Amino acid sequence: MKKIKSNKKNLTDIYNALFNFFGPQHWWPGETPFEIAVGAILTQNTNWGNVEKAINNLKKQKALNARALHEMPHKELAALIKPAGYFNIKAKRLKHFLAFLSDHYGGRVERMRGEDVHALRHQLLEVNGIGPETADSILLYALDKPVFVIDAYTKRVLTRHKLAPEKATYHELQGLFHNNLPADVKLFNEYHALFVMAGKHYCKPKPRCEECPLRVFK
Repeated sequence: MKKIKSNKKNLTDIYNALFNFFGPQHWWPGETPFEIAVGAILTQNTNWGNVEKAINNLKKQKALNARALHEMPHKELAALIKPAGYFNIKAKRLKHFLAFLSDHYGGRVERMRGEDVHALRHQLLEVNGIGPETADSILLYALDKPVFVIDAYTKRVLTRHKLAPEKATYHELQGLFHNNLPADVKLFNEYHALFVMAGKHYCKPKPRCEECPLRVFK
């Protein structure tokens, strides 16, 4: 894997600018590691508000636990998570994850914490419907593993500020952080959340550069 040329100062300066502007984000929303993992799967191709509605549906049914969801018929699960969109596809993905969790970890996300991060990431990526962003979100936010999550917001900010080329892969972008910053769960957690804030409010498809906290880096 090739490394993208950058340095710690660039990334540290950007983090400081975002943190000073937005403040701490207290991510990821979720009361338990299991809820966070479910949320990471449901948030694919939708916004968090829709995911919250789906999770609240599961909570109302007292079904937000591995056993209940694993045993729940596909049709019923799909109906409950309908607000998250692509509900039939996401129900299948959840079922695949739940089968993996049941087979390997007795249905308990917490039991995954003792695994080597690289081995665990490989296991998650083998689960049908879990890609790098979802796997890394589970690793970082549910399991407190020092893995940087790359999403569309992060890539947009990095490419617009010439820290990465447009064609950079997920793993190349991730390496930018892993190679230049300490492997710190709190830092990676906060930094990713701050990129999301920048992307949602300023670094949009049609950018609002004149108001962006990163305008000084252009």
